[in-house]
Amino acid sequence: MIIPLMIVNYTEQGWEIITQRAHGLLAAQIAMQWREKERPERWTETLIANADHDDAQTELEADDLLTPQGGPIDFSMKKFEAEHCQRLHNFSISKSRYIALLTSIHMSFLHKGEARTNPEVRSFLEEQVKLQKQWIKELGITSKEANRAYGLLEWCDAFSLLLAQNEVQPESRVIEVSQGPDDKQYKLMENDSGTLTIKPWPFDKNSFSLTLETRLLTTLQFKSCAQFKRELAEADVVERVWKLQK
Repeated sequence: MIIPLMIVNYTEQGWEIITQRAHGLLAAQIAMQWREKERPERWTETLIANADHDDAQTELEADDLLTPQGGPIDFSMKKFEAEHCQRLHNFSISKSRYIALLTSIHMSFLHKGEARTNPEVRSFLEEQVKLQKQWIKELGITSKEANRAYGLLEWCDAFSLLLAQNEVQPESRVIEVSQGPDDKQYKLMENDSGTLTIKPWPFDKNSFSLTLETRLLTTLQFKSCAQFKRELAEADVVERVWKLQK
């Protein structure tokens, strides 16, 4: 059984569902704005890795998407699944070794804690580390370059999750995004005008917009996975928009 990594927000109107692919696309939009002079050399592949960093299956292909109480499963409830990770590996290596490398480093980042107590996780990640070293050598890049490229992916992933999970704080309060690929700590806040800003500002443009497609389900408890998938497929798409300003 594979459970896709959808983001689930409980709102006054019902369940707001954000698919993994939509979240990945938002991460790629953020990456696209990163300072040009600091972008990795393999820029197209880096953008694709950002968009597809956990893209193993769509929600409508899943076996089970509900909790025992009948609510949708949020990605934060998910732990290591060998089938999911192997599928993600297969998808990424079919695109390029570089994309597979960044995806593999991301899997190591996500599951390293579980590896301490789960032999299956430890075995999988040990094999991934071997592949990472092999790909770095074959691609003719350094470990430092690979880690810096992944640092951008991780930062964009963290930023995308903050937006998707409605974590932006009111009243101009600051929330930390993550440490960027340049080892700087970045902070996100909302301006009085309603726009968002990042300090320090890591982008070339002084302002730009980000978009994310979501789906709202008013049913709070689903009788079956089939019902959930049907309502998800039929739900209207709501586009959320954020404007960022230096």
